[in-house]
Order: sequence, then C-alpha cells, then structure tokens
Amino acid sequence: MLKKLSFINQLENLIHQPEKHTYLLAVSGGADSMVLASLFHDLSIQTSEKQYEFQIAHINYKLRGEDSNLDQKVVQDFCEKNHIKFHLYEVSEKDKKPENSIQLWARELRYRFFKEIQEKENLDFLVTAHHLNDQLETFIINLSKAAGINGLSGIPANDNHILRPLLNVSKKEIYQFAEDHHIEFREDLSNKKSDYLRNKIRNEIVPKLLETNEHFLENFKKSSSYLNQTKDFVQKQIQKIENTLTLFNQDYKILSKEKLDQESNFVKFEILKKYGFNQEEEIPKIFKAENNSSFFSKEYQLVVNRDELLLIDRNKSQNIKNEIPLIDSFDFSETQINISLNLTIGSIDEINTTFEWDFDAEKLHFPLRLRKHQEGDEFYPAGFSGKKKVSKFFRDEKLSILAKQKIWILTDRDNSVLGIIPFRQDRRYTKDEKTKNVLKIFNETKNEI
Repeated sequence: MLKKLSFINQLENLIHQPEKHTYLLAVSGGADSMVLASLFHDLSIQTSEKQYEFQIAHINYKLRGEDSNLDQKVVQDFCEKNHIKFHLYEVSEKDKKPENSIQLWARELRYRFFKEIQEKENLDFLVTAHHLNDQLETFIINLSKAAGINGLSGIPANDNHILRPLLNVSKKEIYQFAEDHHIEFREDLSNKKSDYLRNKIRNEIVPKLLETNEHFLENFKKSSSYLNQTKDFVQKQIQKIENTLTLFNQDYKILSKEKLDQESNFVKFEILKKYGFNQEEEIPKIFKAENNSSFFSKEYQLVVNRDELLLIDRNKSQNIKNEIPLIDSFDFSETQINISLNLTIGSIDEINTTFEWDFDAEKLHFPLRLRKHQEGDEFYPAGFSGKKKVSKFFRDEKLSILAKQKIWILTDRDNSVLGIIPFRQDRRYTKDEKTKNVLKIFNETKNEI
C-alpha cells in the first residue's frame, strides 16, 4: 500500500540529499500525477528548510475539447489553492500536429517545455508519475521489439535527472490513496480506447495477465528488480572487457579490433552501442571492412585502422582549431628568422614529426598560417617533378584517416600550399644560392604515440 513514509524513503533513495534539490512536477490531472503532486505538497509543508521545494507544469494539448480544459482546471486549481507556482503550455496552431505519431509529437513537445522551465527556474529534477502498471506495459512493448536486457529492465527510476518515485506503486494503490485522501483528479477517457499499442496492452493484455495470478503485479515488480540488478552487473562486466581492449583513451579512443572480434556478438554490440552503433546487422560489416574504412553514428566516427578501431568524438573534433596564425610579416633587415612550431601529430601512425624547412622569404606572400587540408589543395613537392594533389600525396604516403585529420598544411595569404607538415615543403619557395633572407620553420617535438 502507498504510504507517505514509503514515498519519502523512495524519493530519498533516488536523490540521496533531498535538502539540496528543487523539483518540477509533470502533472496531467490524472490520478497518478495528482497523487504525486499531493504527496509533494504534504512533504513541503511537513518538513523544514524547504527540503521539497517544487513547481508544477501542465500541458493542454487541446486534443479532447472541453475535457482538456477541465484537466487543466483541476491542476491549476490545486496550484492556486496550495500556492504552488504553475506553468502552462497550451498547444496552438503554431504547434503543427502530425497526422501520425501523435504520441511521439506530444512527448517531444512536453519534454522540451519541461526542460525550458527547469533552465529558467533553475530546478534540479523533473519528476513524473510513472507507476508499476506503466512499467509492466513498457516491459511488454519492449519484449515485442526484442529490446534485450536494457529494454526489459524497463523505465529507470532515476535517469538523467528525471525521477519516477512511484514506479513500485500499482495503479490500484494510487486510486486507493486518492480516495483515502480525497484527492481530486480527472480520468482521461481516451485511455479506454485501444487505438494505440500501449492502450491495447493496457486494456486487453494486462487485465488477462493479472487474472492468471493474484500476485502477478507484485511478482513482476520483483522480476523487474532482478532484471535491473542483472543489467547493472552485465554493464560492469562489459566495461571491464572494454577496458582490457582499450589501447588509447585521450583525444580519441582506440580499441583492439583483433581482441574485440574474438568476443561474442553480444559483447561486440554492447560495447559499440555505447558509441551510437546500435544496428546489430551493421556490426559484422565493421569487422570485415577494409583498412581506413569509416563508419558514422550521430556522435562518433569509427575508423578501421589495421587491427584497431578508432572512435573519434565528432563534436570534439568539430571544435578543434582548423587554422593557426603563424607569422604576419618578415623583417627584411634580418637575414634569417626562425620559427619553432612545437607541433605533435597526435596519431598512432609512425610519423617522424621533426623537420626543418628553409624558405626564401622574398618568394613568400605574408601572412602565413597553418590550416587543415581542403578539397582541391595541390603543391609542388620538393624532390619531385611536377605538381601533386595533396589528397593524392596522402594516399601515396598510406596515411590513415585519423592521421590525415591531424596533418597541418602551411599556406600563405593566397591560400597556396607551402608545405605539408611534417612531410614535404613546396619546392617553389625553398632557399637557393640567390636567397638573401631565410625563413626557417622547424619542429623538434616528437610524435605522440
């Protein structure tokens, strides 16, 4: 049975230090969310030092005519009566409703609204009224989708600052609590229709399951707890395996492709899924791919580099400087100016990054800068005849994709390539017997392996 003390204990177990946090409650007007609001209100007036300071948010989707307005009124009246700050979002014509996926649209809309309020009001946690019956419905949905242990573990009680303190409480217990404490709520009659998958499971499948065993829901709660413990154990073991496969973990992560390929398909999938590669049928393609092949998820680039897998955070790589000013002008009263770069390639490729280039300063068009490779770059490499595209030079040097991303190009004000660091300079600008003013550019920093 739902009791205030057990609710307090559950809430404190989720956040550990309730006195330091503030909350935004998502309240629809239904029995579960109104009970949640009532419990928080009772806690806020029974405890000292504002341990349970909270505000309430409600969305009027305008999907059920006057019923939607009455739902809003129940929540708004509760807030006014109890002096609780109330946030309302009323769906209007600017919120275009899709012809399908209304539920997904509504979910995205409300969580965007909740996040805006949390940021504006500086509220630590969003609290929702998901309960045990919701958990069972989610389990069945995920079971039908072959979701694996993560899906079968169901809705997390604390996930990314979203708290669900009623997850172990049944819908029946919530109704009983509302009746015992005279809590006003609205029943959403649209939930009685089996037009959505969740509603069909709620109205047709769950009642039949509950008929099979009077302790079905309680046993499900225990099973759900066991599954969550199993999931936590498996995740720890997966992390241990990943740690043994990790060869490098600084600017990017390198995994041993050879060792990972010896693991089960389950382990491969669980490790690579963390980086957004969550299509099981795609995993074998990674291990069969040719050297320098790239795969992309939303957040990561995976590069096959011989016997290794390189995982590059695409957000971090986009924030890396693509241009560095080097020298604005040359003082021709000087016969020689030296510039030390102190650059590291930061790649696993065995590249000797020490070099020393002498330029005829009079042939250069200042300012000079360092930048990354651009499409169409070409130069006249010293020691060779003719010109060559930089992309072709990279291929000839058999550079990995990661190494190419790390290479710096020395250019002038006209964007002409003066050299590819640390490999070769352009012969058109090199010092010769007629040179009077020398610009020496060199690098003594060893490569980071």
